[in-house]
Amino acid sequence: MTEDQKSAIIISASSDIGIAMCQRWLDAGWRVHGTYRTESAGTKDLAARGMHLVSCDLSDLTSIRAACDDLSAACSSWDVLILCPGTQIPVGEFLACDVDEWEESVGVNFARQLRIIHALLPFRNRHSHQGPCVLTFAGGGTNNATVRYSAYTISKIALIKMTELLDAEIPDTRFATVGPGWVKTKIHDATLEAGTSAGDNYEKTRTKLASDELTPMEDVLDCCDWIIRAPRDVVSGRNFSVVFDQWGTESLSAALKNDPDIYKLRRCGNDILMKGQGESS
Repeated sequence: MTEDQKSAIIISASSDIGIAMCQRWLDAGWRVHGTYRTESAGTKDLAARGMHLVSCDLSDLTSIRAACDDLSAACSSWDVLILCPGTQIPVGEFLACDVDEWEESVGVNFARQLRIIHALLPFRNRHSHQGPCVLTFAGGGTNNATVRYSAYTISKIALIKMTELLDAEIPDTRFATVGPGWVKTKIHDATLEAGTSAGDNYEKTRTKLASDELTPMEDVLDCCDWIIRAPRDVVSGRNFSVVFDQWGTESLSAALKNDPDIYKLRRCGNDILMKGQGESS
């Protein structure tokens, strides 16, 4: 590996976003390592290009430990760590869900990803120009209530907050989350398969996937590349929306540098009717 050649680990490289990301970075000459749960034509193509792939089932702690041991040995000085696994299962109202399946979903969408970060962080390249970068993926529900997706939503919100916590605790590494918007990926199969349990979301998903309003994969990758290149005071600890944020612009970068609260989870209206203010005597 040359001094300026980047090295990346992608957890769930077999996902649609993961495969596209691997292909882009291999084209750019990066050393790319990753995991897969199910072998596919996409993973076979990546392996044929020389990418190091290891099996990892996020529902199995033994599988996670083995994958992390393999990856840390094969890539002992990574620049970028991407975690893009995700499942919407179970889809349905909370009380109608199997609570064991619900809890398992929180594990896959949140806790198991943190287990992987914990295992692989000691192997980051602390000497890279901007510092190593860890990216996770957010979802809907930050600013509203995404009913029938409670396990998925609460996990993604927890990832957003954990991004801020890790940023505060580990100053030599950049942490960020990316909300990709509606991308045509396998994750929506859970809603389509849920049928009536998905409520109005079933028809909404069918209509959206058939429309031309989806987020282009190139936009997702471009946003991730911008975050990976950006300085810590611009991106670290924050949650970015591919669709709505003016990422990559000087005006946004300046605003983020000037206000540490932007793009982080905060309670709205903290200064409204605080105790001792606005009360009649």
